[in-house]
Amino acid sequence: MKKIQSGKRTRRDWLKLGGKAVALTSLSGCDRLVPIGQSTVKVGLLHSQTGSMAISETSLRDAGLLAIEEINAAGGVLGYPIEPIVEDGRSRFLDEFPKKARKLLSDEKVVALFGCWTSSSRKAVLPLLEEFNGLLFYPVQYEGNESSKNIVYTGATPNQQILPAIDWLLSEAGGSRKRFFLIGSDYIFPRTANFIITKYLGSLGIDVVGTTYMPFGHRDFKSAVQAIKKSDADVVLNTINGDSNIGFYGTLAEQGITADKIPVVATSVGEDELRSLLPSHVQGHYSAWTYFQSLNNPQNKRFVELWKREFGNDRVTDDPIEAAYTQVYLWKLAAEKAGSFDADKVRKALGRVTDFEAPSGKVKFDPKTQHMFKRFRLGRVRGDRQFDIVHESPDWIAPFPYPQIAFPGWKCDWTQDGITQGEPVKI
Repeated sequence: MKKIQSGKRTRRDWLKLGGKAVALTSLSGCDRLVPIGQSTVKVGLLHSQTGSMAISETSLRDAGLLAIEEINAAGGVLGYPIEPIVEDGRSRFLDEFPKKARKLLSDEKVVALFGCWTSSSRKAVLPLLEEFNGLLFYPVQYEGNESSKNIVYTGATPNQQILPAIDWLLSEAGGSRKRFFLIGSDYIFPRTANFIITKYLGSLGIDVVGTTYMPFGHRDFKSAVQAIKKSDADVVLNTINGDSNIGFYGTLAEQGITADKIPVVATSVGEDELRSLLPSHVQGHYSAWTYFQSLNNPQNKRFVELWKREFGNDRVTDDPIEAAYTQVYLWKLAAEKAGSFDADKVRKALGRVTDFEAPSGKVKFDPKTQHMFKRFRLGRVRGDRQFDIVHESPDWIAPFPYPQIAFPGWKCDWTQDGITQGEPVKI
C-alpha cells in the first residue's frame, strides 16, 4: 500500500520520531483550530507500549497508524494530512496516562485523541478531556456505568457483550450452565462487570458460586484455580486483562481444567492475546466480542490481508484492533461532514456517518449515548488460536451504558439533557 505522504514519512518513521513530523506546505481549509502556519492536523495516539498491558495495546497503536496512513495516502482530511503524535502510557494508568493526555491536549493541541484500554486509564484521562474540551475515541469494550460528551465509545457495552454471553450459556446450545465463577483483574472493569453479572443472574434465581480478583501482572493463579475447582463451577467468566492471562490459562491446564470440563468465557482475550498463549491451554474455551478475524465479509478479508501485509503473517486482528482502526475513519468522516475539526461540531456530525462499511460490518453511531450499535458474537478457540464463531446476534444491539438491572433510573441522552441520575449505586 502507499505510505504516508506527509514529508515522505512512513508509519515507521512516525514511531521512530515519537510521533513528530516535519513541516509541510501550508494548506488552507476549515474553520477549526489548526493554528496559523500549521500545515497538518494533529491527533494523539495514547496507548501502553510497555508494561503489563503492552500485550494488548501496542497493536491498537499500530491499527490507528495504519488507518492514518491510508487516509493520508488518499488525500488526508479536509485537505490536511494527519500528523499522529504517539505517546506511551506505560501501563501506568493513574499517573502516566493523564500526564501524556495533558501533553497531547495542551502542548500539542491535538484535535482528537485515540486511545486507552483499561477503564482506569480512561477515567484518569477524562478530567483532562473536560478541561480542554477534547474528544477521546475509546476502542475497547467496557463495564458501562459511564457516559461523557467528551468520549466516543467504539467498544461494546455490557448489554452488547457480557449479558448476551450469559444468555447463550444459560441456553441449551450453551450447555444450560447454572454455576458461574467470576475471576478478573482487580480494577474498575471487572468489579463493575461482575456487579452487573451478579445482579443479572440473581434476577434469574442463579447465585454466583465464587468471585476472585488478581492484581495487574499477576502470574500465580494456583489458589484461584483451586477455588474454581472447590466451587463446583460449570463455567468461568474471565475479566482478566493483559499478560496475567498467560498464568491463568496455564494454571488451568496444569490443574486439568479443560474446556470440556469447565469452559472459560473471556471478555478481554482476543486473537492478539492468544498469540502469547499455548494452543493446548486455550483450545475450546470461548471469548465474547463483536468482531473476530474469522468474520467472513469482503471488508474484513481486505482488512486482514492489509494487516498481515503490513505487519507480518504472524500478526492477527481482533475486536479492539478493528475498533481502533475503524474509529479513525469514523472521526475523519464526521469531520468532513462537519467541515471542521472542532470537537463539538465533530460530535454533532457523528450521527450522520451512516455509509461506512467497517471490517465488522456497517457502522451505526448512537448520538444519545455516544456509543456504537453492535452485533454480539461468541467465538470458540481453535487449535490455530483463531475462533470459530458459534453464535451471533441476528441484528444490531442498541447500546445501554446503564443496564437497568444494575443501575435503575440511570440513563443518558446527549441530544437532550445529558445524564439522568437514578438512585446511588455502591459497587
